[in-house]
Amino acid sequence: MNIQKQNTGQELELAVELSAEEMKPHVGQACKKISEETKVEGFRPGHAPYEILKQKVSEIYIMEEAANIAIQKTAGDIIKKNLDKEEIVGRPEIRLTKVAADNPLEFKIILALAPEIKLGKYKELDINVETRYIASLQNDVEKVLRDLQAMRAKEVIAEREIKDGDKALVGIQMFLDNVPIEGGQTQNTAVIIGADYIIPGFDKNLVGAKKGDTREFKLPYPKDHYQKNLAGKLVEFKVAIKEVYGRELPEINDEFATNLGGKNLAAVKKQIQENLEAEAKQKAEQKVILEIFDKLLASSTFSHLPEQLVHNEAHSMVHELRHNIEEQGGKFADYLTHLKKSEEDLEKEFMPEAEKRLKVSFIIAEVVKAEKIEVTDEEFKKELDERLKVYEGKPETQKQAGSEEFKYYVRYNLLNQKVMEKLKEWNVAST
Repeated sequence: MNIQKQNTGQELELAVELSAEEMKPHVGQACKKISEETKVEGFRPGHAPYEILKQKVSEIYIMEEAANIAIQKTAGDIIKKNLDKEEIVGRPEIRLTKVAADNPLEFKIILALAPEIKLGKYKELDINVETRYIASLQNDVEKVLRDLQAMRAKEVIAEREIKDGDKALVGIQMFLDNVPIEGGQTQNTAVIIGADYIIPGFDKNLVGAKKGDTREFKLPYPKDHYQKNLAGKLVEFKVAIKEVYGRELPEINDEFATNLGGKNLAAVKKQIQENLEAEAKQKAEQKVILEIFDKLLASSTFSHLPEQLVHNEAHSMVHELRHNIEEQGGKFADYLTHLKKSEEDLEKEFMPEAEKRLKVSFIIAEVVKAEKIEVTDEEFKKELDERLKVYEGKPETQKQAGSEEFKYYVRYNLLNQKVMEKLKEWNVAST
């Protein structure tokens, strides 16, 4: 085996050559594996010799399988033996450079090197984020109750004109200068009158119409609307009324509260208030952490960022977005069509945020080293047991959750949480 090592400062490249003689056992294993999967007349599965097997499948197919086996068996040891003081990050990248029968196998192992980081000041920072949260959120409590009330409204078809508080089932066509807007047509859209559906004023234009009517009107889209192609534009609407529903709202009282699962109205209000306060506190703490990391990102320097890690992070962000959309019942393909973008376009857009995420993860690692922060075995076991409880009754999922990869994920998250708590402790005055 011949290995050439090259350190570029950002990557460690190991050029590996296995002689034809060293490849023979791997070729034999490849033949066994392929002949177990491919029927060869006159031979038992796994026993077809090389010369016969290459007539059944291509010789290069056998050699590529042998190369995969050789790499799997040797790459780990090669990496261990050729690392000096280099610190690597991410997964190794394997590039097959030469594979042919009766020839040496040549491949490269590309290892991303951790950047050299000069950590900025991370204690006693001037954090201006308000950490106190509102103790009384009465208005928000009432809003939550009204939303719950609206969700439990009884709806009955009404053979009359639309009035405030009704629900209308409508078909919508949208135009700009008499040209249909792409994606601006719907067949059965529910509109609650008084809820400012789509844009302010839309629902008010339906008041007085009845089933079978069509209303045509124009409304300006807000200048800061998220749909940039419509922001600030005067849009023409053609709305067909398909059905009108009267809505009867339940009275907000103790009976309403018990239907929600509460003891009485006072108890439900208290629970809502506690939930809102917890949410407000969490948001305030998130702002603190964001400001701390903004300051750290501004004051810390990095020798480089591994390019492959940035691409992987951007790819993960697209995957997260896809998961969130599908969790909500949407289709990722429809989302991309609406944006007129491809997954590759999104990855490019996510690159700056991906770089920021990576830098934050490297900063956290530096703080861990500087402060010698650790997760104890007791803390790890407690967290792991709590997570595994979630998968009780699901043997397959529990098996996956017990993998080494999952354990690493749990320990990594615990370590991150400890760093976050320390950063808040060092930089936020107790209130």
